Amino acid sequence: MKRWLSHFVTQAAALAIGLTVTCQAAVAQEVQELKIGLMGTFSGPAAIYGKHMRDGFMLAVQQSNGALGGLPTNVLEVDDKLDPNLALEQATKLIEQNGVDIIVGVNFSKVMLAVHDPIVRSRTLFIGTHSGPAPIAGRNCSRYFFSTAFQDDQVHETMGRYASLKGYQQVVTIAPDYEAARDAVAAFRRHFKGQIARELFPKLGQTDFSEEFTQVDEIEPDAVYVFMPGGMGVELVKQFHTSGLKGIVPFLSANTVNALTLPHTSEMAEGLFSAAHWAPNLDNPANKRFVREFGRTFKYAPSVYAAQGYDAAKLIHFALELTGGIKEQEAMLSAISAAPFESVRGDFRFNSNQFPIQDFYLVEGVRRTSRLYEMEAIARVFDDVGDAYSGSCRM
Repeated sequence: MKRWLSHFVTQAAALAIGLTVTCQAAVAQEVQELKIGLMGTFSGPAAIYGKHMRDGFMLAVQQSNGALGGLPTNVLEVDDKLDPNLALEQATKLIEQNGVDIIVGVNFSKVMLAVHDPIVRSRTLFIGTHSGPAPIAGRNCSRYFFSTAFQDDQVHETMGRYASLKGYQQVVTIAPDYEAARDAVAAFRRHFKGQIARELFPKLGQTDFSEEFTQVDEIEPDAVYVFMPGGMGVELVKQFHTSGLKGIVPFLSANTVNALTLPHTSEMAEGLFSAAHWAPNLDNPANKRFVREFGRTFKYAPSVYAAQGYDAAKLIHFALELTGGIKEQEAMLSAISAAPFESVRGDFRFNSNQFPIQDFYLVEGVRRTSRLYEMEAIARVFDDVGDAYSGSCRM
């Protein structure tokens, strides 16, 4: 009898261990991994844009202990090298070979226009963190695309409205001679009620702006409006500083004076204005935490590009907490549409075209310390505004 009981206990113990191992294996199989393709420009002269976006996104991933929405998160970083054809190849690989659940990023419009339609046609969830060209906000909008940035025209419209509110009657515009820059000037005109005294379009890559500033001096406008990204903008700000016009002709801009150019222009950009939907001094708990922890983690000050990347990860995190997983795509789309998170910019919700409805500010280059210069929001120009193309979106 004792021998039989001993044999029974041994068999029962073995069965229990076997069931435990089987259950653990089943649970392990049920654990979902979240795969995210992070696409940006990470090499070449424009790499700084991708770096800020990536660092902002990864900060939020770190804050969730590497598991957005509780799902172990695998971020596959791809460098588009500012090449639309390469970007399209990489997007296809992310979807077909890597099987990503979400694609996040894209810094520049020419890349976005190349990858947007193929990505959304594959029914892959796509969250843009900067570029917002008109077609994808309007007639080519998609239920699979959301933006945590803005539509490209909006910063230019903000400066046009500000110029009108200031009562400026004549403005000279300066922008590079290419299509997107001409679109920027057109967006400025959309909300500027005065007269464009002259439109100046220096060649792309130009670094000597003495002729342009000579014309500004001759015209004597109420203000100058500048769209001059990257290195061209740095050179233009430096030459504006030495031209004798600073302090006489108000300097309004977009994508010219910002956190990425301030380290190169420093005191020369003090007092110059730009437009943005975010700044480090926005007074809300989410932004204070973001600015503090970003600086502590990466040892440099965040820009709007970092803020947009951070918000994208937070959006994913809280949407997943609502759905409990990524596999039910319809539930995920509904959860994201609700924008269930606290944005670093404060007020935030999605419009009918899934671009944000948000505030836009006049921002100014200011000195914080002997070495630190930041953009500071000093006035709200638009309150809870959507973009001009949402009415053309038909989902």
